[in-house]
Amino acid sequence: MEEDIRLFLNYLAKEKKCSKNTLDAYNNDLSQLADFIATTGSGGYDVNQLTDKHLSMYMAFLKNKSYTLSTIARKIAAARTFLKFMADRGKVNSDMAPRLSAPKVVKAAPKALTVQEVQRLMAEAARLPSIDAKRDRAMLELLYASGMLASELMSLNVENIDLERSRINIASSRGRSRVIPLDSRMRSIIKEYIDAVRIKILTDDKERALFLNQRGERLTRQGFWQIIQSYADSAGITSKVTPRSIRHSFAVHRLSSGADIHAVQEVLGHAHISTTKAYKQV
Repeated sequence: MEEDIRLFLNYLAKEKKCSKNTLDAYNNDLSQLADFIATTGSGGYDVNQLTDKHLSMYMAFLKNKSYTLSTIARKIAAARTFLKFMADRGKVNSDMAPRLSAPKVVKAAPKALTVQEVQRLMAEAARLPSIDAKRDRAMLELLYASGMLASELMSLNVENIDLERSRINIASSRGRSRVIPLDSRMRSIIKEYIDAVRIKILTDDKERALFLNQRGERLTRQGFWQIIQSYADSAGITSKVTPRSIRHSFAVHRLSSGADIHAVQEVLGHAHISTTKAYKQV
C-alpha cells in the first residue's frame, strides 16, 4: 500500500499541482490508514485486499479517537479520494469510496477583525522608525489591501510588482494566476519600500524575494506570523490576529462597503462564489 500512496501523492503533485502542505496532510492521513489496516491482522495491507470491513473498522477507529469532526472528515475525505484514484486504475472496486461516510461539518463564519482593530495594528507598525518596522508596515498594509494568503505574500518576487500598471501578478500553487490592483496609496507604500527599505536589507543582488528577513533572505511564513503577533500584542488587540484573519477582514470590510462580490472573489482567488459568499454572514 505504501507504493500506491506514493503513486497517488505523485499524481497530486504533478497533475493537480497540490501544495506541499496539502501533500503532507494526505501523506499523514493515508499513512495512518495503511498502518491501521496493517495492524488489524486481517491480511488487508495490500490495497487490492481492502474490503468493506476494513473501511467500517477504520471509520469506527477514527470516531473513537479524540479527533474533532473536521479532522475525521478530512481523514475520510483523503481515504475516499485515494480509493477513487485506485478504482480509476482498476486496483479496487469502484463502489468502495462512496461507502466511506464523513461526518457533516458545519463551517463557522470567518473570523474578521474590526476596522478599528486593523487601524490599530497598522498604526503600531507605522509609529516605529526602524527599517524592520518600515518593512513590516508594507507587508501588513499589502496583506490587508489585497487579501492575499500569507504563502502568496511571502512568495512574491520584485518582478511580480508592476508599479507602472499599479498591480500585482500572483501565480498560485494550482496554476490559477490572477492580478490584484493597487490603489495610489498602496502603490506609494510599495514603491517606498522597494526604493528606500528593501535595498538596505538586501545582501545579495541576485535575491529576488520582495520581503526579506534581517539576513537579506526571503522571509518565511512563520517569521511573518510572529511579526503579526508582536504588533497585535503591542497594540493590545485581544482578538486573534493571524494572516488569515487579516485576509478575512479584507473581504468582510470590502463587502460591507458595497464592493461587488465577484470582484472580491477574483481578488481572493476563490474558485467558487459560494466561498466568497460566506463573508456575507459576518
